[in-house]
Amino acid sequence: MRIANLTDRAVLLPGSGELTGSDTVPAVDIASASDGRFGPDVASVYDAWDDFVAWARQASLPQGSSVPVSELGPPVPSPRQIFAIGLNYRDHAIEADLEIPTELVVFTKFASCLIGPVADVELVSDRVDWEVELVVVIGREGLKIDEANAWDHVAGLTVGQDLSERRVQFAVKPPQFSLGKSYPGFGPLGPAVVTPDEFADRDALAIGCSLDGETMQDGTTADFVFPVAALVSRLSQVVRLLPGDLIFTGTPAGVGSVRKPRRYLAAGETIVSRIEGIGELTTRMI
Repeated sequence: MRIANLTDRAVLLPGSGELTGSDTVPAVDIASASDGRFGPDVASVYDAWDDFVAWARQASLPQGSSVPVSELGPPVPSPRQIFAIGLNYRDHAIEADLEIPTELVVFTKFASCLIGPVADVELVSDRVDWEVELVVVIGREGLKIDEANAWDHVAGLTVGQDLSERRVQFAVKPPQFSLGKSYPGFGPLGPAVVTPDEFADRDALAIGCSLDGETMQDGTTADFVFPVAALVSRLSQVVRLLPGDLIFTGTPAGVGSVRKPRRYLAAGETIVSRIEGIGELTTRMI
């Protein structure tokens, strides 16, 4: 099942497969199809997640209107909490010449930075970097969740791009991670939230990004230091996880700030972020 956001209304995208920015897909308005039981706002779907899934699995859905992916917004536009995890890929920790963490490295991105899967983003400096990320969407509230049951609290997965202004991030010690990663548009998200049952192996997904067709990152979530279940469980030992919360799970090797020479985004460049089984984000820098 694929859930998306069309003009701030929750929609289902029937079918399966990866979505790109040039695709056109059928979209079924959830509020209309459920006679107002769910929706129209996206958050209400996650607040009633178990009931919604039970309905969606057996509902006879209408055909739906044809919609360009470029018209979709962030599939979770107003999360109450956003968690972001640092150094969660072994190869990224190694390329940054840092120790592989034994505890979670956690910061946030502020919700005002979120933007849809096809968008223009204004560069704020000459030190803006890219970080493709798998993003977990919480479906069931939970506190002190056992790792063995953690996937039961996951509504689905989507693609995120953690754009990062490195001057602000590293201007002080300790770094200002959250501020440097929260400029307007610095959180591309989408195209849709895909439920875990859609993946052949939800713990080993190909992930990467390219810049004007040149591959910058090419990894797999099998390289996680802390897999999804461990992240959900460990975060919930401290914080009550709420429906619709987002977890940016970290980025694989290949970011610009540790390249030799360093490389950053420039106006006119387009970054395409992709994850197996979900699809692509297309973000043009202006």
